[in-house]
Amino acid sequence: MVTTKEPALRFTEALVRLAHLVQQVFGEVSREHDLTPQQAQLLCLLIDGPVGMTELTRALHLEKSSLTGLVDRAEKRGLVVRTRDSRDRRACLIELSTEGTRIGVLAHEGVARQLDALTRELPEEHRELLTSAIGGLLAEHTIRTGRAQQATAPVITR
Repeated sequence: MVTTKEPALRFTEALVRLAHLVQQVFGEVSREHDLTPQQAQLLCLLIDGPVGMTELTRALHLEKSSLTGLVDRAEKRGLVVRTRDSRDRRACLIELSTEGTRIGVLAHEGVARQLDALTRELPEEHRELLTSAIGGLLAEHTIRTGRAQQATAPVITR
């Protein structure tokens, strides 16, 4: 009798291992720039412009107090600044400083370069199939939860 459980476990294990590999790449690139992986993710999220604290807590999957500490440490290093939200005087937006922009772009490019190197040997049609499958998984997540999975930075295409 053939069951579908075993292949699903192998697929799940592959996804988990891929997630760990991406986290490892973030860690390696972060160390190159004297950042924690969380700081690198924060900087990458801010490359497109200022973001509010609520949006950052969702995107980084952090509690409010943890995000506040992360932003405080990044601000102390001169990587980000807090600015008032013109739509809500009680709220603030987090944006990159000049140095934060420089390091954020370098970190994002480093992550993209390493991930590209990992997949360079795949034939283009396999890369496209994998991209499509991942896009489908993200779309299904959005439908099920009502929350889009946020990118960590602007998309860099090869």
